[in-house]
Amino acid sequence: MDFNMKKLASDAGIFFTRAVQFTEEKFGQAEKTELDAHFENLLARADSTKNWTEKILRQTEVLLQPNPSARVEEFLYEKLDRKVPSRVTNGELLAQYMAEAASELGPTTPYGKTLIKVAEAEKRLGAAERDFIHTASINFLTPLRNFLEGDWKTISKERRLLQNRRLDLDACKARLKKAKAAEAKATTVPDFQETRPRNYILSASASALWNDEVDKAEQELRVAQTEFDRQAEVTRLLLEGISSTHVNHLRCLHEFVESQTTYYAQCYRHMLDLQKQLGRFPGTFVGTTEPVSPPLSSTSPTTTVATMPVGPSVAGLAPPGEAALHLEVTPPASGTRKARVLYDYEAADSSELALLADELITVYSLPGMDPDWLIGERGNKKGKVPVTYLELLS
Repeated sequence: MDFNMKKLASDAGIFFTRAVQFTEEKFGQAEKTELDAHFENLLARADSTKNWTEKILRQTEVLLQPNPSARVEEFLYEKLDRKVPSRVTNGELLAQYMAEAASELGPTTPYGKTLIKVAEAEKRLGAAERDFIHTASINFLTPLRNFLEGDWKTISKERRLLQNRRLDLDACKARLKKAKAAEAKATTVPDFQETRPRNYILSASASALWNDEVDKAEQELRVAQTEFDRQAEVTRLLLEGISSTHVNHLRCLHEFVESQTTYYAQCYRHMLDLQKQLGRFPGTFVGTTEPVSPPLSSTSPTTTVATMPVGPSVAGLAPPGEAALHLEVTPPASGTRKARVLYDYEAADSSELALLADELITVYSLPGMDPDWLIGERGNKKGKVPVTYLELLS
């Protein structure tokens, strides 16, 4: 292999000079060129953006794929530029098991029929989850990953180059300072006697040599200063581009929220349809003929819809073996019930009733009304209220 020995020696010399300068700076034995406050703020903001982007990216990946082994597998496929194989979601796998159980236990039995209906709903939930993961990966994860693997690598490369240019500049400053000190010493210190004229010649020669060294050091300093200023400007422009990165990430964040909202809305609709198919509406309870324990305390903030006690048995109206699965409770004859408000709710218009957490109101439903809403009354005020903000009482 043909080596360029001069270039190799030059590179080794530059590396050694930078190492010496860096070490002396760490021990406080050399001066360091400081960057201006604005530049330092740009560097700090860029570092903060990179660190938080990494954390958000990793945690979003955990949210979309909780299985660490699956994440590692997908990472390897991406690094090998191979297509990630299609993976069954947990909901789809659960639907498959339920369908197989219904087939084996009897699809015409009450339990089998219910398993089939729930399996269909779980399959739709799994499909919605798959769409959400795909959309979030494209609209949110990919831009974050592109920033870390593209723009940030470019910024890091230019910052390292700026660091090297600064070390070269400070090394030139130190060399010029030493040369000037040596020149002044050779010119002003009376080392020689008048009886030794030969020493005058040596002193003049040394002064000329140091003068040439000073000129050379000044020239190197001018070149180093020019290269440092040019690299500082390039790095500054890249760091100011972080503002554009924030704007892009903001847009991606909005898209992520939209996709997540769509996903949860789909899940809610699928489960509401399943409730209707099973005959279990918000505010009703389908249970067994066995005595059941009373509902848990309603202090939990996550409770959305309360349940009613089990009503009288209608086992005599159902075929043998089905009585335990068809006990449905009807609402009170009056049609009105008490409800406790779980969260504050601000009315969107005059047709809705504003709510305060923990207050008690009277609610009822009208024929043909959206099942997600009820009519609420508080004193002489009346309006629509969302079911999910209420805990229905007996």
